[in-house]
Amino acid sequence: MRDPHLLRAACTGGVAGLHGYGHHVDLISWIRGDLDAAQARMQGGVIRLVPAEQWGDTVDGGGSTLHHLLLHLTRHHDLAINTVIRDRPPLYLDHRAAMGLDHLAAGAGVSEAEDRGATVGIDHEALLTYATATVDATREWLDGIGTMVLDTVPAASDRLARLADIHDDQYGWLHEMWSAKPLSWFVQWPVIGHTNAHVGEMVSIRNRMGLSPF
Repeated sequence: MRDPHLLRAACTGGVAGLHGYGHHVDLISWIRGDLDAAQARMQGGVIRLVPAEQWGDTVDGGGSTLHHLLLHLTRHHDLAINTVIRDRPPLYLDHRAAMGLDHLAAGAGVSEAEDRGATVGIDHEALLTYATATVDATREWLDGIGTMVLDTVPAASDRLARLADIHDDQYGWLHEMWSAKPLSWFVQWPVIGHTNAHVGEMVSIRNRMGLSPF
């Protein structure tokens, strides 16, 4: 992940643009590069190496499954971009039936702790489809914005409740964390930082399964 202080400065107009090694860096391309790098690491380091039948396994006697981690990081990414920023229902609503999660509450997979009721029996291919659709939607959004918009502050709490049925009486920690944050923060953390953190966790699980390619 890039230096968050530089990203924040660029997003808020603290610098007219980023300069390094004598050339101008386009901020949107910079963000897209971080997004692509995180996705490439997950695709090449986890999805292509771990058989689908092992994604529901725990290692070392406990901990999160790969299914939970992918669902969790995708839900945060989806909520940040599509619901909080774009003021739309999350893509999750269109994909949860295919994943086998439509009988669960709207916040399935949002919490850090794994809900085994959400991940036992989840449809692996449908989960991958949801994750891909979420990233594709973010790339589409990035194609149509300018850097000035990244300084605006969306009505995160209202949109989480109104569009995603995720209310502060059950998810107060999420509402508190996401309130009064500029769009730049949602790119920095739920989309890039949070994804990188959990992809690192996924790689660690892969290694403890004995599936490291190195």
